[in-house]
Amino acid sequence: MAELPWRLPCFHFKKDDGSGNQQNRQLQPPQRPHRFRVAGGGAHGAFTWGALDRLLEESWLQIDGISGTPAGAMNAAVLVDGHARGGAEAARSALEEAFWRNVSRAALLSPLRRGFLDVLLDRWSLDHSPVFVATDMMARLFSPYDLNPGGFNPLRQIHAESVDFERLGQAPIKLFVTATNVRTGQGRVFRNREITPDVLLASACLPTMFQAVEIKGENYWDGGYSGNPTITPLVRDCNSDDTILVQINPVERAGTPKTAREILNRINEVSFNAVLLKELRMIALPRQVADPGDTEGAVGRHAHSSRRERPYGQSRLLLETQR
Repeated sequence: MAELPWRLPCFHFKKDDGSGNQQNRQLQPPQRPHRFRVAGGGAHGAFTWGALDRLLEESWLQIDGISGTPAGAMNAAVLVDGHARGGAEAARSALEEAFWRNVSRAALLSPLRRGFLDVLLDRWSLDHSPVFVATDMMARLFSPYDLNPGGFNPLRQIHAESVDFERLGQAPIKLFVTATNVRTGQGRVFRNREITPDVLLASACLPTMFQAVEIKGENYWDGGYSGNPTITPLVRDCNSDDTILVQINPVERAGTPKTAREILNRINEVSFNAVLLKELRMIALPRQVADPGDTEGAVGRHAHSSRRERPYGQSRLLLETQR
């Protein structure tokens, strides 16, 4: 089995074989629980699925809790429910068969697809798709209340078919899904028993594309605006020290965006990453405190993270802190 494509804390080392050449070796990781943070990113959530699928192959992995937003929340809900049903293999099967293949089948007749020239030139972009360009322009002039008055969202049915929400509410793995309250601008964290298809839709509700999702009299938008994803419940409610972050939006991009689409894309990346970077700094701060006491700072002092980002088709380790 190939080793993990990124280093988890303290799990890899190099050994000299006597000839002066260093060989990568992998240590058997300690049997201790981990907490996951899975960020959102629309269809790029398929990358998160791949990362989670690879991690679930490891017999040593124990998951204490998962915090997710948009696509990350959907991946997390399917994983937690599948794991509660039959362990890691059931979770892997649920992610592939119950969720992502359903998403793929639902998009078979979608007009939002690459044009003939894009396919011919092997360009994986919708920038030249007439339907996408027209839809993008319409979204700048009209709201989803104008274009989709019925509030139709195909993901609602997929969630209902992919996840047993009653079993999810009783699952041993803690699940935290964040959505942004439209009225207050504050993030709300939903836990296992509170999570429904509407909660998952609210966490992924981009306001220019979908109507706000109403939950118990309050309207919610995409959770990425207030936590992408939030780490506070992982610190407060989980016992593990290790955190694995699967990130979608790149923090850095070479060059300066100049076209309208590039500028808007970069604005979205900076906005969604801002909350994440602030929380990562919050994790690092207690490690500089001489005596954090027995508060949340003490938890943060002993925590260490591995962070996994998806830059342009290639992934690399960005941050690793150790005890």
